[in-house]
Amino acid sequence: MRAQVRALVRTLVCAIVAAAILAAHPALAQADRSAAPFWKTVQANCDATAAKPASELGRRIAQTAIGEFTSFGGHQIDSNGRLFRFGLTEAEHEEDDGGDRPGNVGHLGWWQVMKYWRVLFGGDPTDKLEVRGYRDASTLTQETQAAEILRSSAARLLRAADAESDPAEREMLREAALRAAVIDTPWSAAFISYVIRQSGVAVDAFQFSNAHRAYIYDAFVASAAEMTNEAGGRIYRACPLTTTRPRAGDLICQQREPTLADASDEVVRERIRAELAGGTDTRSVRRTHCDVIAYIDAPARKMYVIGGNVAQAVTAKKLNLRNDLKFPAAQKGNCGGAGSWTLPQSSAQPPRAQGLTEKCSLNDKKWFVLLQLR
Repeated sequence: MRAQVRALVRTLVCAIVAAAILAAHPALAQADRSAAPFWKTVQANCDATAAKPASELGRRIAQTAIGEFTSFGGHQIDSNGRLFRFGLTEAEHEEDDGGDRPGNVGHLGWWQVMKYWRVLFGGDPTDKLEVRGYRDASTLTQETQAAEILRSSAARLLRAADAESDPAEREMLREAALRAAVIDTPWSAAFISYVIRQSGVAVDAFQFSNAHRAYIYDAFVASAAEMTNEAGGRIYRACPLTTTRPRAGDLICQQREPTLADASDEVVRERIRAELAGGTDTRSVRRTHCDVIAYIDAPARKMYVIGGNVAQAVTAKKLNLRNDLKFPAAQKGNCGGAGSWTLPQSSAQPPRAQGLTEKCSLNDKKWFVLLQLR
């Protein structure tokens, strides 16, 4: 009896607190009332699609991603978040002990990345690639000296290289400029755009872009437009992450906004929905990354995802699923972490803050939304 009374008191207290919060913030109450039916309808659409096998398009997208990972020869990360195979990176070439054997350009990391950029910007994307430097940094001798940041495009450097009369020297300068541009310009969204385009998707069905947020926000637009049958030919909708079963060809996305470091995935999704519903151009969730879901291993309750510019490579990650084959936002793994790290600190290092823990799983990210093939 006492336990029942205590439970009733707790329920009443929670209700009173919630009412007080909503009374103090009427806009929050209005947003909550409009958000609940929206996400209920979206979840129903997501569940209906997730109950079906992966579509032919989904299988093509998954196979294209697997093919690119295999061709690139990138990294592999296990379900504990540990990198167990270090592969080719964006600025490297396939190792050759001899050093002078002719090589296939497909074994050049930077050339593979340029292939992704050409899908977005045609045969000459170099004016879209940024090369960064620091004024006088190459001549400074003290690491504490300030250096102003410098930016240029790869196109300008390539024009300068073309002034070299010797063909071999000219080509080396061109390749050096392109490698620098690839290193200095994020290309993960270009990789996703390449995979989707190579899978036969038309330009009006996906927001091909060098920024993940373009197609993330567009998927939220599709989720809203479906309620009035106005989603058109958009191939992705935005689904709640931890309550929707993923399928091959879907995209799983994370956010890296410092102001949202402690925000739940629900809060981040609702922010995007509210920004779009507000009819403004605000796009506050800008720092994002998406991977392609390439394979679901249902018996093992794992899924494999592939993304570009992950540790400077096309990388495959093995992620954990729950018993119901849905995604748990926490991917902590059993990798030891800072508590197992006994290397003495340098005396020059400031003391570590009390209670500070560091993530050791490369899979433990701020995952927040599943982009589902409609």
